[in-house]
Amino acid sequence: MTNFTCLPFEKLSAAQLYEILALRSAVFIVEQNCPYQDCDGKDLDSFHLMGRDEEGNLVCYTRLLPLGLAYDGYASIGRVVCSPMARRTGLGILLMNKSIEMCQELFGNSPIKIGAQSYLLNFYEKFGFRSTGEAYVEDGIDHTKMIRKI
Repeated sequence: MTNFTCLPFEKLSAAQLYEILALRSAVFIVEQNCPYQDCDGKDLDSFHLMGRDEEGNLVCYTRLLPLGLAYDGYASIGRVVCSPMARRTGLGILLMNKSIEMCQELFGNSPIKIGAQSYLLNFYEKFGFRSTGEAYVEDGIDHTKMIRKI
């Protein structure tokens, strides 16, 4: 059972922010061996969806960006991450479904655009995202822009 909480940046406690940044850096910087500037200024205007296990451990997270913050005319879901100990349990599917639901609740029924790591295109297609064909390399990792229409 995963319990989700979604908060704007200013409502995050110092401990919650620390957990979020620790999980993001453990996966995106250390595990993927990709030094990059994670704190990009967009966290301040975003909502933070946190999934916790029964013991209260942060096991998954996404950053929900309002229309126009990342892409003109689109809301966005970013920093999609599951803890290594919680992978291959279906948690990623639950996390994406909850992220889309929260985007609709927070930002209305707007299209969502993401920059997906290219090896995950099939995963995101399960949620209605379609490749724009716009491939690019970000921080040494292949990505593709994808859009989920209304």
